Order: sequence, then C-alpha cells, then structure tokens
Amino acid sequence: MLKIDETNFLLFAAKHYENVYYDTTEFYDDLKRFTYIKRLFNQYETKGEIKVNLILNHIIVLYNVFGPRATEMLFLKMEGQESMLKTFLIYLQRMPDRITNLGIKCRMINNNEIPINNSIMKELEKL
Repeated sequence: MLKIDETNFLLFAAKHYENVYYDTTEFYDDLKRFTYIKRLFNQYETKGEIKVNLILNHIIVLYNVFGPRATEMLFLKMEGQESMLKTFLIYLQRMPDRITNLGIKCRMINNNEIPINNSIMKELEKL
C-alpha cells in the first residue's frame, strides 16, 4: 500500500483521480477543495461559524473524483482538525475504522481515538 504524505500528495492525487473528462485545470481546481475545506474549518475554529452545506459539497466532490482514497487525502490535509472531519464523514457514512500510511512517519488513525464534534453534528442533523 502506498503511503501518502506531503512529498507525494500530488502524485497520489493524480494516480487516484477518477474524472473521465480529465483536464489539468479541473484537476488543480479539485485539489483546491482541500484548501477550501481547511479554510472553512479554520473559520469555524476562530469565529464559530460553520457552513455545513458548503463543506459537504466539497467533500462529496472529492469522493466523486478521488474515490475512496479521498479519505486518506482528507485526513492528511486536515491534520489537527480530525474531529470536525470525522463528524462530516460519519454523516456521509464514509468514516472507516482505521486510516493508515499517513504522513512521513506513517501514522495510523483509529476511528475510536477521534471524538465527534457535537455542535457540528447538531447542524448536520438539521439538514
């Protein structure tokens, strides 16, 4: 299994890109979605504002174009914000029991080690 870290993220993303109408510009636009999600999570941490529909849309698009490997990519890019990410992935029924081979040190994340963000879950339940 290929480990994913910042040094090979772009190669990993290109290898797992499932968009049949592949266009380089569109590929890079899809990669920007990781940054957008990170920014929206940061906004929630600083201002307490959460845009659940926008975050859900970005995550769904990432799963559409990267398939199940989007989970590993999301956890790599959202390091430190796993609780928020896990809450969205549970809502989308995409949260695995374990994520392995992340980062330079090949860290492993177990689902039960990450708490759910209850305030985000309440917002998701309103949908």
